[in-house]
Parts: sequence; C-alpha cells; structure tokens
Amino acid sequence: MILQTGGAVPGSAVELVLTASLETKIVLVITAIFSLVSWFIIVFKWWQFRKLNKQADRFFAEMERTTRLQDAYQAVMKQPPSPYNRLFREAITFYSELRPGALREERGADRSPLTPTLLEALKMVLGKEVAAERDLLGHYIPWLATIGSVSPLLGLLGTTLGIINAFTGIATKGSGNLAAVAPGVAEALVATFAGLAAAIPAVIAYNLYVNRVRLFAGELEGFANELIGTMAREGLL
Repeated sequence: MILQTGGAVPGSAVELVLTASLETKIVLVITAIFSLVSWFIIVFKWWQFRKLNKQADRFFAEMERTTRLQDAYQAVMKQPPSPYNRLFREAITFYSELRPGALREERGADRSPLTPTLLEALKMVLGKEVAAERDLLGHYIPWLATIGSVSPLLGLLGTTLGIINAFTGIATKGSGNLAAVAPGVAEALVATFAGLAAAIPAVIAYNLYVNRVRLFAGELEGFANELIGTMAREGLL
C-alpha cells in the first residue's frame, strides 16, 4: 500500500526556489550572477561597437573630403580618439621620425623613398597597432565563452542535486508518490533552466562579437594598406 503524505508542495516557481535545498540555492545564485555578468558584457560591447561604427563613419567621411595626406591628418586628429585616427597617427609619426619635415614639405627635407627595410618596419608598426586595437576591442568577450560553457554544467550540477533530493524524499517518507518526488524533480528542472538561460545568450553574443572583432581587424588592416598606398602615391615611399 502506498502511503499518502500531506506535505506542502510549492505552488509557484518563486516558492519552489525559496523552499529549495541550500545546495540548489547556491547553484542558482551563482548562475544568476553569471547571467548578470553576461548581460552586462553584452550590453557594454553592443554600446562599444555602436560607438565604433559612428567613429568609423566620421573618420572616413573626413578622409574623403581631403585630397592630401597632410590635410587629412590635420582634419582627423581634431576628432575624438578612435582606433582609426590612432592608427593614422602611428603611421604619420613613424614616417615623420624617418623623414623629418617631408610631410610639411619643408625646404631641405629628405623626401627620398624609404628603403625596403624601412618600409617593412612601417608595415610592422601598423600591424602591431592593428593587433593592439583588436585586443582592446576584444576585452571581456572571452568571459562570454566561459559563462556559456560553465553555466550548463552548473545547471547539470543543480539537476543532480535535485534528483538526489527526490530520492532522499522517497527514502525519508517511505513513499514514491508525487508529493515525495515532485519537489526534488522541480528543483532539478529549475536548475537546468537557469543554466541554459544564462548560457544561451552568452554563446550567441560571443559568436556575434568574435565575428565583429574579426571584421573590425580586417577593416583596420585594409585601412593600413590603403594608407601605405596613399603615401606611395604622394611620393612619400
């Protein structure tokens, strides 16, 4: 004969969380923290990429309005700092150190072409700047991958604890009815849901942002090559 128990069964998800075991509550709290961190990074990087797009539009619009490199340099350096004008400044500064006064067309300035070694050094300087800007933009994005990987495991841990509690309830009450099993099973399902809810947005955002950083690095590399081509066209290389 199956015994009937009169234990109270949680009537809502909130009540279920409040009456959950200490171990399950710890798992849920950690998962909630991970979710908050994930959404903070998602919103922050979205704002950062949006700002970057506006900076790129202003920068290239100003570049298109000028015909000479020196005029473009003076115009874009008046803009707020951005990866694009930092790369531009790095190139002009490096060249000015090699050929002082050449850009300003000062009398007696050395305007001879750069040797292959110096040209390769210029490319390396620009490549280093591109890598630095890519790494700067990629800050915090790996955390999304970590949260996306760890959160389901936390949910699995909570699921395991919930199943253990379910079997413990059966053993304690000497019954396998719904009232004895349901709380533990419900804890398991809530923990699984929490882990997936934290992981899914983090994984989606990680893939999107990694691809956006890759595109950004490609844009900077393209601009660096275009800048070298412009310097060559103006007889600076």
